[in-house]
Amino acid sequence: MSQQHAHQRPGLRAWLGLLVVLGPVLLVSMDGSILFLAMPRVSQALTPTADQALWILDIYGFAVGSLLIAFGGIGDRYGRLRLLMIGATVFGIGSAAAAFAPSAELLIASRVVMGVAGATLLPSALAVLSELFVDPRRRAQAIGIFAAAFSAGFAIGPVLGGVLLERFWWGSVFLINLPVIAMFLVLAPILLREVRSTRPGRVDALSVVTSAVGMLLTIYGVKHTAAEGLSAVPVVVGVAGLVLLGWFVRRQRHLEQPLMDFTLFRDRVFTVAIITGLLPLAAWSAAAYLAGIYLQSVLGLPVLRAALLALPGAAVLIITCVVTPFVVDRIGKRAALIICHFSIAVGLLFLLPTTITGGIGWYVASTAVAGVGYGISFAVVADTAVAAVPADRAGSAGAIAETSNEIGNALGIALLGSLAALVFRLQGPDLAPTLDETLQLPELTPDLVEVAGTAFVTGLHAAAAVASLLHVGLGILALRWIPRSGTTPSDAAVASEERQVGPKA
Repeated sequence: MSQQHAHQRPGLRAWLGLLVVLGPVLLVSMDGSILFLAMPRVSQALTPTADQALWILDIYGFAVGSLLIAFGGIGDRYGRLRLLMIGATVFGIGSAAAAFAPSAELLIASRVVMGVAGATLLPSALAVLSELFVDPRRRAQAIGIFAAAFSAGFAIGPVLGGVLLERFWWGSVFLINLPVIAMFLVLAPILLREVRSTRPGRVDALSVVTSAVGMLLTIYGVKHTAAEGLSAVPVVVGVAGLVLLGWFVRRQRHLEQPLMDFTLFRDRVFTVAIITGLLPLAAWSAAAYLAGIYLQSVLGLPVLRAALLALPGAAVLIITCVVTPFVVDRIGKRAALIICHFSIAVGLLFLLPTTITGGIGWYVASTAVAGVGYGISFAVVADTAVAAVPADRAGSAGAIAETSNEIGNALGIALLGSLAALVFRLQGPDLAPTLDETLQLPELTPDLVEVAGTAFVTGLHAAAAVASLLHVGLGILALRWIPRSGTTPSDAAVASEERQVGPKA
């Protein structure tokens, strides 16, 4: 027995393999947030329109989120390591193209390429880790480190971006990816082994295309209307997107191997877990993006100081993410999720006292208090979602949880960012669609600068207030829907199995 245990214990190769895999994982999550402080510089260099600026930020997250599940199936069929190598190569090419993009349109296209490549990396990296760590306890530790690195990437992205921008031009935030990708391509074939599923699932290509196109058309309609006002084309495009998404949901119900198993949402605990994967990241990304513009373009802080001000919140987020599993063992997932949503709600409200003349202390306090909630959400979502469903559907639950994170990151900028843009358009000086474009206009009077700054801060307040209210609502849902005893895998799975006997039969 001891010999078998010794055989299962991971050696140096396994831990080195984990380190190699963490490189691309960090990049994928970091690139979802690294532009938050860089956008004022990007706006000066490429002069994107209001909706182009939002696309530059969130098209990456939509590409990753909409393709994660599909690439999970493709990796099962054709080999996880092969897909990792191809994805890392394409990610590097997309990063280089983004760094030297001469226009907003080409930067958006490069971000799409990076997003598609990023979607190949996350599910395949997890599968390769499972091969490296045979012992369940060691595998759980490795997956915990994987999750912490992924969360840390989101948190340190803006800080790293600010540090790079202090010395280099805006494209450096993408070039930083290339050494990590090069190291991965050299070491991965040496340290990692190929992994294939013995029963690879079929990927429904029509579902992949329908979900991605439906999401993009819907968001295009929302963004264009917020930035430019009501007109026929964006409304028609937005409605067409909603129709496609509705058809996608209906199609999944009739497929033997659906891209997304919507029957899992019959379990209330699972539903709360998935919304917890989506909403906190939506709030975090929107607040980080809008606050980056506020600190630099309204208060006039240098980019490095803005980056340093983001450090306390990032530190709280990462520390909370690491300690949450130990805390959950004592207080249970129900209490953890309730604390998560109410701390984010309170933290976001701390942005409301900010003004055009000051608010740095309120911003730091906001990131620190909300950081507790963000860290909890990153740490417990996947585990709660998987524990809420039968064991044979754990893979689908985990994939949906991962997807909710990426879609949440993109939706926050798309929807809450559009709300802020709408407020700016309605209350601003009506000289340009965005604050940065307005501030670049020649012969701008101090009065107009004040009006523009005030309109932007009002938009920031509106986005923060809406996100706070949504978290209060989700906190109340967690209070009502999650059992007091917590969610143990066995109890939740049995309850879910009983509820789903009818549809399965």
